[in-house]
Amino acid sequence: MVRSETVQIGELIKDWPCTMKGSIRVEIKRVEDDANLIAPGDAFIARKGNKSSGISYIDSALEKGAAAIVVDDENYFNEADLPVPIIWVPNCLSFIAYASAKIYNFPAEALTVIGVTGTNGKTTVTHFIGQILNQLDKRAMVIGTNGVFIDQEKCYPEMEALTTLQAKNIQFLFKEAIRLDVPYVVLEASSVGLEKHRLDHCDIDIGIFLNVTEDHIEDHGSFERYKLSKQILSTLAKKNIINSDDSVCRSIGLATKGKRIFFGKGSHVDYFFQTLVDGPASTTCCIQHKKEKHIVNIPLVGDYQCSNVLAAVSCVAQLGFPLSDICNTIGNLVLPEGRFEHVKNELGLSIVVDYAHTPDAMKMILQTLKKHTKRRLIVMFSCGGNRDKAKRPKMGMIASIYADYIILTTDNARNESPQQINKQIREGFSSTQEYIECLNRKEAIEHALNYAEEGDTIVLLGKGHEKTQQIGDKQKYFSDLVFVREMVRQLEKRRLNNH
Repeated sequence: MVRSETVQIGELIKDWPCTMKGSIRVEIKRVEDDANLIAPGDAFIARKGNKSSGISYIDSALEKGAAAIVVDDENYFNEADLPVPIIWVPNCLSFIAYASAKIYNFPAEALTVIGVTGTNGKTTVTHFIGQILNQLDKRAMVIGTNGVFIDQEKCYPEMEALTTLQAKNIQFLFKEAIRLDVPYVVLEASSVGLEKHRLDHCDIDIGIFLNVTEDHIEDHGSFERYKLSKQILSTLAKKNIINSDDSVCRSIGLATKGKRIFFGKGSHVDYFFQTLVDGPASTTCCIQHKKEKHIVNIPLVGDYQCSNVLAAVSCVAQLGFPLSDICNTIGNLVLPEGRFEHVKNELGLSIVVDYAHTPDAMKMILQTLKKHTKRRLIVMFSCGGNRDKAKRPKMGMIASIYADYIILTTDNARNESPQQINKQIREGFSSTQEYIECLNRKEAIEHALNYAEEGDTIVLLGKGHEKTQQIGDKQKYFSDLVFVREMVRQLEKRRLNNH
């Protein structure tokens, strides 16, 4: 990772509420909250984690050459006698966002930054915005669940897999965008990222609100707190673009004091879309802004995808690009990896891999697939462990409404029993639901392909782009996309040999 220029502690903290012991002239190269990554000259931020406190790692950070220690534990600060300066701040998470921005000289101020939040669709919309800007001959960086992309090329693979990266990494990437002459940065703003201050001091030009449905309730404690964490984006952004068709987003919009732009299918919106033709592989829509209308062919299916496109269109239009030019790019939009991704095959099957892991996302994709399935809809899924147990029977009920056959398997079970997770999912099944439990995910995919007949649709849900599966404390390599493609090749070869 590129190092920043050094800054004296006195300069770093002069505009921040804090108390300090030690010299203010010590030079700091970076701020770092992972003791394993400390290099000589770094300030170690001893923040509180979910399972332990950074204070436990101060000795390790000092051994690696930490030039200063930052804590938000007053008792530790008062009692500590360290060989380097120690600083007390009210909140370590808030400070690391500020300090990261300060060390890199507040790079976001030189960029156009767009933050996208929502329970579902963040990855898709950020990539659509990036693709539209690229087609309008503008360079764009996209940061989110699938990684970091510049002009649709994946880069910085060493960055950890988080929907919203930590502040130290976001500010580094902003600095990189400036260095590489990339003026637009589009990033996913997760509820956890917002609540943990990762997007503070990001100088966000446009905030986009897609939808807010129940998710991450266990992370936040209640739906109201989840909603409030999303709402933080409206206070960080200069202008907010809001999905008027989502009641929670609309309420956030009405409570927002800054400039608000509404999009959707309903009345009294700034950007409006109407579905004209809902085909099996594409959708023809009318997009309207004030008196300007454009008929566009979107190479995607489902109203929710049209809504995602309209969110991206509204954003780029608000950046000052002509709506007519933007609409000319829509026919070339491509979904990100693992989002409604069709697996090509010669078996007469429709095979789709999707990341959907919330009730709302599952309902939208199954509704769309059911409408265009010739015969049976076969659904393979489970739920993640140590996450939102309340959604499991809801997802079971949704799957049971739309699926002809369900294969319950294992997602990222983490420290929970996959059998127990699936038992809670089954509570939502109808009494006549046909299903099988196949805990090995490879065997579940194999069973789906062997069970399916020509004209059937198979949808593999929950993992999408992911390349790992977490069972217990261990992560093993596994990709739905890679494995199903391999299985398809084998079946096609076997069928060819039989003929």
